Amino acid sequence: MQVKEIMTAPVVTVAEDTPVPAVAALLRGRRISAVPVVDAGGAVVGLVSDYDLLARKGATAAEVMTGAVICVTEDTDVDEVRHLLVDRRIRRVPVLAGGRLVGIVSRSDVVVLLTTEWACAVCGEVTRGERPPPRCPKCEAEADRFAPQEPLPGS
Repeated sequence: MQVKEIMTAPVVTVAEDTPVPAVAALLRGRRISAVPVVDAGGAVVGLVSDYDLLARKGATAAEVMTGAVICVTEDTDVDEVRHLLVDRRIRRVPVLAGGRLVGIVSRSDVVVLLTTEWACAVCGEVTRGERPPPRCPKCEAEADRFAPQEPLPGS
């Protein structure tokens, strides 16, 4: 599975000269914990998280942002992103296409995959996971006979 299948888009961003109070208000108002900082050309130059706002002093996004941001492309495999999120202990990864920001993948985007349900088209057996099982545990149908199911409202 590729990142473009699970990323959040469009992405809320701020400019380098955005005042810190405006960044804080945006995070609170959107109920998000970080926002990419982009330059005039739309390239990611940093990321401001709620931690950055608390830990660093400065007047603008550029002065408090984390500048070393790991990014991936929309064709990156989700397992590679999972590796980054776990091993590097980061919470979100901006997604680029042609050098421009097109999405963002957070830990919660990857966790959702654990709740994906797959139904066997032959017998109706339902399993959960990022991918369908290689064979149906009930009727032994091949993995290509499984289809993802929409979650029920409220589940």
